[in-house]
Amino acid sequence: MEILVSAIASDHNFSDLGVELPPEEILFGSSRAMCETRKNLESVAGTNVPILLQGESGTGKEVLARYIHERSPWRGGAFVKVNCPAIPGTLFESELFGYQRGAFTGAYASKPGRVEMAHRGTLFLDEIAELEPGMQAKLLQLLQDGQFNRIGGQEERQVDVRVICATNRHLQSEIRSGNFRQDLFFRINVVSVELPALKDRKEDIPVLTDYFLKRYTRQFHRPASLPSKKLVSLFERHHWPGNIRELENLIKRFVILGSEDAIYKTIKGDGAGDASDIAIPAAGAVSLKQLTRQAVRQLEKRVILSTLEANHWNRRTVSRALGISYAALLYKMREAGVPARQVHNGPEPAAARFGRRVPDDRF
Repeated sequence: MEILVSAIASDHNFSDLGVELPPEEILFGSSRAMCETRKNLESVAGTNVPILLQGESGTGKEVLARYIHERSPWRGGAFVKVNCPAIPGTLFESELFGYQRGAFTGAYASKPGRVEMAHRGTLFLDEIAELEPGMQAKLLQLLQDGQFNRIGGQEERQVDVRVICATNRHLQSEIRSGNFRQDLFFRINVVSVELPALKDRKEDIPVLTDYFLKRYTRQFHRPASLPSKKLVSLFERHHWPGNIRELENLIKRFVILGSEDAIYKTIKGDGAGDASDIAIPAAGAVSLKQLTRQAVRQLEKRVILSTLEANHWNRRTVSRALGISYAALLYKMREAGVPARQVHNGPEPAAARFGRRVPDDRF
């Protein structure tokens, strides 16, 4: 028996509809690759076909997914993001499909999953390559007929959902290595969009810099001068391993600390920008993806450390200054190995105590 899901209660809303998207001239810039991307998306935004967004970390895949949602017939529904690697495998099925009361110990009430929350809206599966094989099969069924079962439920439920997936991996390689289902790839890859790295669209750096400068000057209520010619020249030479997210974080740091010195030290003074302190093997295979991730982690660690020091290690103040949630800051500190020296500010939020990742970076 099919049951069409009813309206989802507001306390289960993961849509984050208040997110402010950059203007189109900022989002797409003037590079040939992004102009072609814009043209393609205008053709498919209004059709209910799955879209696969591919590109390095920090290239703006989530922002582009939200752009597609806002220009589709499903914009009146929720935009529900599922960060695949952030949810433990044992909990993923219940998070995605929900569960019935009594399905397992502690299930005292029925709970809808994120698929139901996205009914008549958009389901964004970020880093889908991280999905475990068992969940790949269940997702394939959902994409085939829009049907699924809650854990412990006997009745099939049906949803009308626009699905957008994103990955920073090469899925064809994952298929060959047996980590990703080929039939699922064909289902999500109806329309594929490749986002270029920032180093391949350097003509867009000035407008992105200006956008982030205005945005965070307004957000942090701190006036900031325009970048000097020396800094602009440095930006043009930098290879941007962290892409747009790296640029955004550097501008945040510039606005918060009010000095270009912090940026110079990050990019060139201590080797974070040119990756000179990253171990590269003299012989054998070199994983560009691994080296890039290492460089981004080092950059995030330096930004967090500097901001903590500037704010006397008050983590709540730092989370507001960086524009991320308190739980996300704690996660990033643990991930980067930032020392635990701190000022006690009362009990931590529940999300932080349970180790839930709440990523807030938009690029």
